[in-house]
Amino acid sequence: MPFSVKQQEYFENANKRWNFKSGATRSGKTHMDYFVIPKRIRSRIGKAGLVVILGVSKGTIERNIIEPMRQIWGPKLVGEINSKNICRMFGEDVYCLGAEKISQVSKLRGSSIKYCYGDEVADWSKEVFEMLKSRLDKPYSCFDGALNPQNPTHWLKEFLDSNADIYLQTYTIFDNPFLDPKFVEELCKEYEGTVYYDRYIKGLWKRAEGAIYRKFADNPKAFYCKIVDHISDDIGVKQILKSSIMEICVGVDFGGNKSGHAFVVTAKTRGYKDLILLRSERHFGELLSDDLNNLLLEFIAKVLAEYGPIDYVYWDNAETVLGRGIKKAIGDKYPSITVRPAIKETVNDRIRCTTMLMGSARFWYCDNCKTVKDALSDAVWNEKELTKDERLDDGSTDIDSLDSMEYTFERSMKQFINS
Repeated sequence: MPFSVKQQEYFENANKRWNFKSGATRSGKTHMDYFVIPKRIRSRIGKAGLVVILGVSKGTIERNIIEPMRQIWGPKLVGEINSKNICRMFGEDVYCLGAEKISQVSKLRGSSIKYCYGDEVADWSKEVFEMLKSRLDKPYSCFDGALNPQNPTHWLKEFLDSNADIYLQTYTIFDNPFLDPKFVEELCKEYEGTVYYDRYIKGLWKRAEGAIYRKFADNPKAFYCKIVDHISDDIGVKQILKSSIMEICVGVDFGGNKSGHAFVVTAKTRGYKDLILLRSERHFGELLSDDLNNLLLEFIAKVLAEYGPIDYVYWDNAETVLGRGIKKAIGDKYPSITVRPAIKETVNDRIRCTTMLMGSARFWYCDNCKTVKDALSDAVWNEKELTKDERLDDGSTDIDSLDSMEYTFERSMKQFINS
């Protein structure tokens, strides 16, 4: 297949000890690496040292690097990652290891590395990267890596701005001529007004500051909808057919000393087109387990009366005793509802999914959602945290309602993003 001008430039000119591609998502950064990696490996066959691929996890390495390369080169040249985290590639054993935590790559201590490829480098543990520096100790050792930019005070940005032997190529989404223009237009809309536009569209290192859900906070009424049995011409607001709902979920976040117990129920429409906030509540005070159970059962009864059957209830997995209590209470009264602990995907992944849905006009709220609506309007980035993106959680905003909302869709984020 043809390559973009930027991709060809990298293939021909990236000959430093450290070679990076930084920039927008879907900009074509990684595709050239499916051809660079075999080039690097083959040129070092017979030389001392290990070949290593580092990514956030073994799963992301398989998904982002190994599987696409296997489709291009075939299973004889690109094998499977075995139980020892080794993949046979182009005649060499390649160690495939997660770099999110230093403990994951401790086996590389004391080993020389002749070639390393890095996926999603800005998401690594800094300690892993520091260790890697000392392992690339051969005259022919080199590194290739790709990343999406993050905070401008990020440890990797400091390294990229140093006087080390670095080849750095930067990308915007417009550097990929093979993307459908309509897709680019929609992606720009999805990230408009957020820090993700600067990072994932323009490829800039940009600090997260101010309102997280700026588009929502500026005009909450634009996200209001009604669930209806039949579409009417004169209602004047967004209408979503009740028959289009495929799943209803309740999220429960348990409060502490400075927070409240939050209940949020959402609906997903068929094909993961829309996410709709149906109802929310928040309760304060030192509640006994039975009191909390009764409040939740009352909440569920209201939802059932207005919207019909509930499929799942997801509870804050940090509170196992309270979780077991609501599981029993719901099971006794509503045995058809499945009750599970939340999986708690990373907060920033949940934020990114929410902002994407808002930007693409697929996120809505109904009446009786005041607590979660206010929480979305008030949510801000922690301006005191300079090295990473962190949602402010100091009791001044309603994080409980945001968490409970996110528990209801976090298992479906991939489907929402890909739909």
